[in-house]
Amino acid sequence: MDSIKIRKAILTDLNTLLAFEQGVIAAERPFDPTLKEEKISYYDIRKMIPATDVEIIVAVVDNQIIASGYARLEVAKPYLKHKNYGHLGFMYTIPEYRGQGVNAKIIAALKEWCNSQDATEIRLDVYSDNENAIKAYTKFGFKKHLTNMRLNP
Repeated sequence: MDSIKIRKAILTDLNTLLAFEQGVIAAERPFDPTLKEEKISYYDIRKMIPATDVEIIVAVVDNQIIASGYARLEVAKPYLKHKNYGHLGFMYTIPEYRGQGVNAKIIAALKEWCNSQDATEIRLDVYSDNENAIKAYTKFGFKKHLTNMRLNP
């Protein structure tokens, strides 16, 4: 895995990142019956790439982008002990590189960026039924914190 390079995303990566976004959505659809059936988008990646409060990271092998992730700075609620935190998302690795530690490299780079931004905590969202993702994030030291529940009236 030494051939994997981690770098900040640039605007010329946009088409690949848009395809990765659809990969994230496809992976999450089975866990979320509230998602619209048609093509949807979670992020405004074109605006996120140059933003100062967001860091999109890509993993590259032989000039091919194989994975992505982002950290976004968030202001904490005034009743919390911390002032701000990093929120991770957009974690995607192309299938042939899954299980090879690529996501660990992405998270390490995002954690470093969050530290450089004085974020005192890092959070992410994962569907409660996505046991594989929960297991993977637990390996990085994430702990379950809050369960979001819903009801159809």
